[in-house]
Amino acid sequence: MTGARLLTRALADPASVAALDADDWTTLLTMARAEQLIGSLAHRLDGIAMRDAAAAILGDARLSMDHARRQALWEAEMARRALADVDVPVVLLKGTAYVAAGLSAGIGRSIGDLDILVPRDALGVVEEALIERGGWEWVKEDDYDDAYYRDHMHELPPLIHKERDRMIDVHHTILPLTAKPTPDAAALLADSEPLESGLRVLSAPDMICHAACHLFADGDLAGGLRNLWDIDRLLRDFGDAPGFWDRLGECADRHQLSRAVARALRLAERLYGTPVDGDVAGRGRAGDALYIRRLLARDGWGRETRKGLRGAFYIRSHWLRMPPVMLGRHLWTKWRKN
Repeated sequence: MTGARLLTRALADPASVAALDADDWTTLLTMARAEQLIGSLAHRLDGIAMRDAAAAILGDARLSMDHARRQALWEAEMARRALADVDVPVVLLKGTAYVAAGLSAGIGRSIGDLDILVPRDALGVVEEALIERGGWEWVKEDDYDDAYYRDHMHELPPLIHKERDRMIDVHHTILPLTAKPTPDAAALLADSEPLESGLRVLSAPDMICHAACHLFADGDLAGGLRNLWDIDRLLRDFGDAPGFWDRLGECADRHQLSRAVARALRLAERLYGTPVDGDVAGRGRAGDALYIRRLLARDGWGRETRKGLRGAFYIRSHWLRMPPVMLGRHLWTKWRKN
């Protein structure tokens, strides 16, 4: 069994680790670190009998991820305070949203930047508030990169806090403006749900749509096992709610993400045994095996393998983001600068 398969099996069925020998444990832990799933694995295996060395490593991972959770919530609170006088909805995205909403996907999750979604026509006032009152500053000082973000991307140029050294990405939609699918950003904001803090999170179906689009419509599948684990956890939290699957199908259609959502459901089912609705997951499985190969492309030491396949998905990710002529011009400009 490959290292990646060992990881997906351990997450899906914690009892499976009982049969692991020392070499298997080394592979499992190495793979979990490489895929940024060590915290999720640590919490998933909490209470399971295992070797002392593995228990110590996973215990440290739980402590580290619990600290990251508190740090993520503090960053969200700092953003809320900076934007308190700005009369716009502020929607938390990705890992911070899962943690703030108390969802299973947030348990042990690795969380990097703070991602928020605001209305596009409020970007100027939000950016000003974060810089003037919140203490964030621009990361990218290059004129070309700054203009590229503002004209073509789904977010402002990234900002970093001058004291806490933490990044914030301010989104106005969930895919680049040049991408083929055009999610309904107004609907994402309108359907978002409030938290006690006054911040908001996406609706349950929109969380699934966002996770799927981030994986398949705007990336090269790097970190894909973690994104699919998010989807598994979200579906186990929400999947039994009355009408959820109908709403998910409707949201996927509205955001032009039906194919991405369907593939995400099928692959989550394949890798994690996620319970899915067959009508939403669809019957067209052409190409799923290739995606699986890409997602599992690591050796027993966590090192990337299948370089050609990774390269093909990298090219695909850029192809999806912009038309060919624009892509060529962009890559030429970046090459000349470097």
